[in-house]
Amino acid sequence: MSQRVTGTLSALVVDDEALAREELRYLLGDFPEVEVVETAGNGLEAVDLIGKLEPDLVFLDVQMPGLDGLGVIRELKQRGGELPHFVLTTAFDNYAVEAFRLEALDYLLKPVEKERLAESLARARRAAEERQSGEQAKDETAPKGLALQRTKLLVRANNRNLIVDAQDMIYATIDDGTITVVTSHFEGQSNYRTIEELQSNLDPNLFWRVHRSFLVNINKIREVIPWFKSSFQLKMDDKKQTEIPVSRIQTKRLRALLKI
Repeated sequence: MSQRVTGTLSALVVDDEALAREELRYLLGDFPEVEVVETAGNGLEAVDLIGKLEPDLVFLDVQMPGLDGLGVIRELKQRGGELPHFVLTTAFDNYAVEAFRLEALDYLLKPVEKERLAESLARARRAAEERQSGEQAKDETAPKGLALQRTKLLVRANNRNLIVDAQDMIYATIDDGTITVVTSHFEGQSNYRTIEELQSNLDPNLFWRVHRSFLVNINKIREVIPWFKSSFQLKMDDKKQTEIPVSRIQTKRLRALLKI
């Protein structure tokens, strides 16, 4: 997750009050470096949209019925993977300590003032640039070809431990800490703990992390489907013809790979 190719920050606005959502969206309209890609009215919807859209920045109301803003961050931390930057919004200032304990980028009091919002966005821009620089440095310094590339995978299915050729894997996905491997003939659970660990043991020219929750075999992509706001989904070559979202940061690679 990083700045989009256009240089803007993608943002999600979350608040259970429609007027508060629209007011913040209106204020953000004066900042061309930010694109509000969606809004959400509750915490559960926010968790779902963050997983699907992978925004750079989330403006998150603290007090919401059901799953509140702090609960959203805790839930996403439990699921693992890279998180967006969070700016918490609330009418009360007694959540500040907990907000920063959860590593929120900033904390805005309602009604949000434009000058204070500008400060938050400047901080978000710096944080996004630092994250992008760190990712690039990591890619440049990573040792090439030293990891053991496995040609076989162990997959548990129907109380059996099956050995499959790695190239027969169509895709793998992680949900609540469990990795599911889907092949042409069956699906089952992997003994790897994270998608990153699985990916590091496979051929990087064949297996592509298109989304923080999905690793795909590029030879098993059946169709590329235009999707939300210039993004894409991949229809895979499994029996269910599963459609997998491509994250914003990987969309550029997809365009280059397939000359879109």
